[in-house]
Amino acid sequence: MIKRSFLTASVLIGVAIASGLCIAAPSDCKLITIAEWPIRLEHNKLIVDGAINGQKIGIVLDTGAERSFILRSAAVRLGLTLRRARGLRLFGIGGETEVEMAHLDEFKIGEATHKNWQVIVAGERELGGDVALLLGDDFFHGADVEFDLAHGAVRLFQLKDCDGVSLAYWATSGAGHVEIEAVDDVHPHVVLAVQINGQPFRALLDSGAGISMLSTSDAARLGVTPETAGVVTVGRGSGLGAKQIDSWIGPFQSFTIGEETIQNPKIAFSDLWKGTTYTQTGSNLRTQVGLQPMLLGADFLLAHRVLIAHSQRKIYFTYAGGPMFQVSRPPEARSDPGQEVGSKPTGAN
Repeated sequence: MIKRSFLTASVLIGVAIASGLCIAAPSDCKLITIAEWPIRLEHNKLIVDGAINGQKIGIVLDTGAERSFILRSAAVRLGLTLRRARGLRLFGIGGETEVEMAHLDEFKIGEATHKNWQVIVAGERELGGDVALLLGDDFFHGADVEFDLAHGAVRLFQLKDCDGVSLAYWATSGAGHVEIEAVDDVHPHVVLAVQINGQPFRALLDSGAGISMLSTSDAARLGVTPETAGVVTVGRGSGLGAKQIDSWIGPFQSFTIGEETIQNPKIAFSDLWKGTTYTQTGSNLRTQVGLQPMLLGADFLLAHRVLIAHSQRKIYFTYAGGPMFQVSRPPEARSDPGQEVGSKPTGAN
């Protein structure tokens, strides 16, 4: 758990080049485009090209990360000098990871440049390819962010005169919307309400998660466990920490976000937050890192056009096609009714 902010959207927005205006509605509301990044997709990672100290890198857009950081393996590869970060702890899928610090003379993403950045270094595994840095929600919560993956783009906006106006400027027949919880600098996360089998859950909108996942304990609360009929094992996975976790795919009755509902979805579940409980020094109290029952991952963003309106504490979304949940069905899985690939959710715009 990190309690300091080292990069904010305003830092890069201050040097970004405004590229145009979008009218959100027949009113005075304007979305001022401050950045538009072309996205390449690799294994459901949303990657933007950038550079550190003149060396080209891949940057993963990760709204699920509280803090932006460089992967340790990449920091070594880039020849950065690392020093211990005292008093900082960082947790994620796979448990705790050691935290260090590095100084960047120059960081570039798109048309923006940030100089003299003291950046966190963490992570126990490489993510493959040229990926070196995860850009977290400490950056994104300072702007309104559109994920338009069907057109290979992510856009950052500043708003003018848009109170009470729908910001889904691309939607001719309306758009779904859901309120998001208040965000602060200590725990910048996009958390929203969904329903699974008609039961309410809090979900973290996590562009850094390749697929959406439910925690094992919350799946069990809905009557789905590794022993439930129709559940199949999908192997072990890893994240920020060193430990691997087992994952399964299970049948659920329904999934709802806003007015959009999927019947009989197959949703992955795993012990997401195993290893995120720790004892504070000098205390007998055990602390559980505050994380959500569900990750709403890149598969949701691929199936929708989404605008995270931090300025209004809402997300707007329209269905773009394809499955809401990208899960594979191994040959041994029994054939029972499930979400059809490419099917349109009920109520989707």
